[in-house]
Amino acid sequence: MSTAAPPRRLLLGPGPSNVHPRVRRALAQPMIGHLDPVFLGVLDGVQAGLRRLFGTQNPMTLPLSGTGSAGMEACLVNLLEPGDPVVIGVAGVFGERMCEVARRAGARLTRVDAEPGTILTDDAMAEAIARTRPRVVAFVHAETSTGVAQPVEAIARAAREAGALVVLDCVTSLGGLAVELDAWGIDAAYSGTQKCLSCPPGLSPASFSEAAVARVRARRVPVQSWYLDIGLLGAYFGSERVYHHTAPISMILGLAEALGMIEEEGMPARIERHREASEALVEGIDAFGFRPLVEARHRLPMLTSLRVPARFAPGEEAGLRRRLLDRYGIEVGGGLGPLAGQIWRIGLMGENARLTSVESLFSALRRELA
Repeated sequence: MSTAAPPRRLLLGPGPSNVHPRVRRALAQPMIGHLDPVFLGVLDGVQAGLRRLFGTQNPMTLPLSGTGSAGMEACLVNLLEPGDPVVIGVAGVFGERMCEVARRAGARLTRVDAEPGTILTDDAMAEAIARTRPRVVAFVHAETSTGVAQPVEAIARAAREAGALVVLDCVTSLGGLAVELDAWGIDAAYSGTQKCLSCPPGLSPASFSEAAVARVRARRVPVQSWYLDIGLLGAYFGSERVYHHTAPISMILGLAEALGMIEEEGMPARIERHREASEALVEGIDAFGFRPLVEARHRLPMLTSLRVPARFAPGEEAGLRRRLLDRYGIEVGGGLGPLAGQIWRIGLMGENARLTSVESLFSALRRELA
């Protein structure tokens, strides 16, 4: 097995993003125990930092041990019991994944679909909610497969008026867009560390409202996942510190450093940096024949989906992405699902949301498409 270092890459795909040297140094700190008072102090700070970033006072805000998909599963399997009605908005691949998890939890699923590259409409979601009176309504804030930024407040309001709990996927938005769980009325949300937080993949920041925690306590049957049961996790991440599993100590040290850097920069400046980089990308990529899939008012700043030029022969876009990787060390994402081969997904996330990243990509494209 080789111990050689992997090549240096500029990661401009849908994730992961490049990791800042400060975070890498934090990851390399000496190992300590997961019940060591020093580590528990760091963990308390991480939970407080995540509350600020999520815009919530929820005590049950924690870094789940697993990627963003583990966060998705945790939110759904804790809040859904067999036979529960659930409404899920599907505007891309990650809404589809929510549906699959809900099915496996035994829920009665009603899905509301949107065309790839468009938002879920408030009226369509409200109609489904009013008709089915679900226990849970779930949808994606930042759909990574299409680059759509989904408006949240009207859908969340319709869900609350029907007595439903609201689950929001913030995997791509957290740390790059404003997230306001309490103001929006969100009961459970999850993210991932590898996108706008610029940490390695492996943790899923998540938050559960008091209403969500009460729903878990009132379940008729146990949560189907022992590992992701927040009733059990709460005893470790709360004040009791009852052993549940060994926390990924180095990853949490890295996340603590990343959260500190976000607070040093300030979210308003960070949001503006993502917006500026995205606008420069969209403006300049036009010269190479790429066009945005999503209309400007619903376009994610940290993940831009671009229609591949019509002049490209079948497979040519994949070949160009491979040359960008092999010759220039630049990773760009392709389309998923029905958009495979039709779009590129360019991520300008966290540390990579900079004009220098955009100019590096343009320089490589000029050489390849001259």
